[in-house]
Amino acid sequence: MNRRTDYLAHAVALIVMTIWGSTFVFTKLLLLSGLSAANIFTLRFLMAYVMLLGYSLLSGKHRWLAGSLRDELMMLALGVTGGSLYFLSENEAMNHTTTTNTSLIVCTCPLFAAMLLGLFYRSERMNMTQTLGSLLAVAGVATVVLNGHFVLHLSPLGDALAFCACLCWAVYSLLMHRANKLYGTLFITRKVFFYGLLSILPYYLATRDIPSPSILMRTDIILNLLFLGCIASCVCFLTWTWVMKRLGAMTATNYVYFNPVVTIISAWLVLSETITIYFLLGTALILTGMYFADKKRESN
Repeated sequence: MNRRTDYLAHAVALIVMTIWGSTFVFTKLLLLSGLSAANIFTLRFLMAYVMLLGYSLLSGKHRWLAGSLRDELMMLALGVTGGSLYFLSENEAMNHTTTTNTSLIVCTCPLFAAMLLGLFYRSERMNMTQTLGSLLAVAGVATVVLNGHFVLHLSPLGDALAFCACLCWAVYSLLMHRANKLYGTLFITRKVFFYGLLSILPYYLATRDIPSPSILMRTDIILNLLFLGCIASCVCFLTWTWVMKRLGAMTATNYVYFNPVVTIISAWLVLSETITIYFLLGTALILTGMYFADKKRESN
């Protein structure tokens, strides 16, 4: 039964990463329509939170606070690192540096997550095979993202913001390792959305970046936001929390390496972008690297 559940968790992780990889296309369409990155984040998290809160209240499984102040602060940190600060730093990075730089830096977060987990939990430390597998996956990400154009443009501010997003997801994975041992999936996910929304409020107070009602009434905008809010946020964050509980933070986070592969396939299907030999080679490296990065778990 455990083996079957592990296979199911791997399948769910791949599906979630497929959906998250495709959100690049939907987010790009919304940005072109006049919404800001902060607007998109806020609207998708708001929809997700309302859905989970409604379900919690109707099912009678609702609780407002964690068991202690320390745990409540942990939920706040999860909402910031997995929500507001992550999304703002990642999207703002692309305003100051290239998309290539941002993608390369952010997609190395499994390495940083593994180092943090190994630092705090001895059982999560990588062996040599896992380390080499992770480096191979990073090489695959670089091959896919660079697509044969091996030119990087240094931008200290933009690259620092991308690195901030990378560290945010690594810290999020570390905190989730502890949270999953103490609380249920539904409670954790709802708190992530709540504190993600709460911590984005200072941004709006500083910028007054309020979306136009005329944009929000458009059918294409509504449909895109429904996908991002209901599926990519509510369902995916909920299932990702379960995946991390089932597979462990390090194994689950390794699926981030697969993100640029899905993004490029989505761009090929929707935006008619070209798939090259570098994409195929990089994908092969990523899959091989992910296999070796998970060897320790399979051997136990």
